This record gives sequence, structure tokens and C-alpha cells, in this order.
Amino acid sequence: MKHGKSGDSKSDAKKPADFTIGAGPTTVWPEVSAAMSRPMMYHYDPAFVDLFARTTEKAARVLQTQEDVILFQGEAIGALEAAGRACVRPGMTVLNLNSGVFGRGMGEWLRQWGATVHEVAAPYNEAISSEAVERALREHPEVELVAVVHSETPSGTVNPVDEIGPLARAHGAVTLVDCVSSLGGMPFAADEWQLDICVAGAQKCLSGPPGVSPMCVSARAWDLIARNPGAPRWSYLSLLDWRDAYLREGRFPFTPSVSDVYGLEACLDVVLDAGLEASIARHTSAAQACRAGASAMGLSLWPRSEAIMSTCTTAISLPDGLDDVQVREHVRSRYGVQLSSGQGAGRLVRIGHMGVTARPLYPVLGLAALGRALLDLGARLDLGLGMEAALEHISSHEAP
Repeated sequence: MKHGKSGDSKSDAKKPADFTIGAGPTTVWPEVSAAMSRPMMYHYDPAFVDLFARTTEKAARVLQTQEDVILFQGEAIGALEAAGRACVRPGMTVLNLNSGVFGRGMGEWLRQWGATVHEVAAPYNEAISSEAVERALREHPEVELVAVVHSETPSGTVNPVDEIGPLARAHGAVTLVDCVSSLGGMPFAADEWQLDICVAGAQKCLSGPPGVSPMCVSARAWDLIARNPGAPRWSYLSLLDWRDAYLREGRFPFTPSVSDVYGLEACLDVVLDAGLEASIARHTSAAQACRAGASAMGLSLWPRSEAIMSTCTTAISLPDGLDDVQVREHVRSRYGVQLSSGQGAGRLVRIGHMGVTARPLYPVLGLAALGRALLDLGARLDLGLGMEAALEHISSHEAP
């Protein structure tokens, strides 16, 4: 195989990439950077109390819910753990939907917490079918909680949460939904889809800071949590502390991250000012351009069908003989572009379309760097045809 120059990889690795077009955290909006540079404020200053309440209301609008909203202080994995620990008591029966890395991880957590776990699984290039969920619920009437990932980011796939929510609700089960990477970038309607606990992340399609995670909790979910004697209390992971302190009394259970709340409000404002539909359309268009370019170039998309492809990231199978570490390191060191791996989902790389990078020329830049790197490493593909196809899509579609 032939190799292009890659520069001094050791010194290059110490510097940020020129362009980050991965699966998050994303480059933030300028408005977010400006907001987070504001002076620190006492968290009980009336101005901050108002800011926190205002930001909570804006998060509810993006989640499309009238239920309780918590601005969980911490990255989304912490929020997901907090939600799961709040709900799960030893011996309760849970249905876990596993179609990727994060679905698998939730199943491991559930077992650690003592749940009896039944699982509907799918290969990591496929999605969970609502028919399989319905069948599993019939077979296990004792299921109290259904855990599902909306957008399995490492695989670039999407599960039909809009269909799964009503099935779980009809069964009497509470849903725990990971919408970390999908919120703001693809359709998501918590109340309309009859969902109960939805955990989002600011650092994905919202292009905000990774230190705060909006989440909604329904009345049905609070009832389930109340039946768990082991639900965390007096803990950073306690949802009940947030309910009793903030939702009921307007005080904070501990000092919130002031700068992250500044940033969260700013990124929510970007989405709401443009319109949620426009934000979703922008992500969709970027993903379609990337898919068109990758396919025309001669590369294979990782998901089995276009119907289950995420709009926040495009997962691309690697040619035989190449691995993702080798490819991503070459892309970064030679062309200054940071892409993402599949995090164990398969032999693939991902080009992200999230927030700032869900704009017309970012998919072209990502494809150009990836395609040229693959040629450098000996793969056979038509880079020019791929660029032409991606640009043709952008040219022929009106900007959202």
C-alpha cells in the first residue's frame, strides 16, 4: 500500500484538529462561546434563578413536553445513569432494546442494578422493530420499564421510538429513552410519542457544552421512581433531590454549573430562533449530501438501509485491509480533520452532522479528507465523483 505524508504525528496530536467533524462534542456556536465567557454569577442571584427557569422552559420546548424538565448537571452518561438508578429496583423486570453500543451498555447497567432483563437485540447495522417490541411485551407482561436508544450514534442508526413509546404505554410500562444525539437534529416529540424519561445532551445537535443534560420526567415515571426504595437521595445522581428541591421549592440541591447553563440557553436559543423544523431540515440535508457523496465515491454505508440512517452522523464502512485507527489518524495528521470511530460498533468511521457542522460544506470537507486519506492508504475509489454528488445535492436543495 502507498502512504501519503502524514507529518509529525506526535507534534500534530498535541494541537486541536483544524476541523472537528465527528460525533460530538461538537464545535459550539459563537453565541455559546460568548455566553460561557460571561462573569460567574451566584446561583441564588435573582438573575441566575430567572436564567435557570427560562432555560428549563426552552429545553421543554425543544423536547416538546409539558412534563417536568430537569437540567441535569453533568454529561449525558451521568444523566442516563441517574435516570436508570432512580427507576430500577432489584428484581424488577425490564425490557432493554439493544441495537448498538449504548443499548448494550444500558443492558449491562440494568443487570448490575439487579433488574431481571429481557432483551430485544438487533445487529449493529440494523434497528429494533416495533413488532419485536410488541411481541416481547406480550411474552413478558411483568415488564415495568422499557429502555431504548433513539439514535445509536456509533452505528449511525435510528430506532422507531415514535412507535415503541405507545406500545410501552399501552402495556403499562415506563420508557427510558436516550435521545442524547438526536435532540435538535431529527424529529423528537416526547409527549406526542408517549415517552416518560428522555435524556438529551447539549453537546451533540444543539452544539452546546457537554457539562449539562436536559431531561424530562413524566408523572408516570415519578410514580415508578417512588416505588424504588433504593432510588438515590442526597446524591449528585438523585432525580428525587431535583424534584423535591428545585421542582417543588425552587431551590437547587447543589450548586449548578453556571457557565454550562449560560451555554445551554444560548444553544437552545439558536435552535428556537431558527425554528426546530428548520434545524431538523438542516441536519437532514447535510446527512443526505454526505450519503450521496460517499455512495458515489464507491464507499458502502454501514446501516443496512437508508430508512434507519441517522441524520446526525453518517457511518461509512471501511474498505478491506484498513482499520479505523489507521484511517482516522491519517485523516487528522495529514488533512487536519477529526472524524469519529464506531466505538466498537464495527469497522467503520463516522462523519458528524451536528449543530454547527450540519451546514452545507462540512459534509464535503469530511468526505474530501476521508476519501483522499483512503486513496493515500491504497483504497480504490472515485473521489471526484463523490465530491460532485455531494455538491450536486447541496446545489439542488434549497438551504433550510
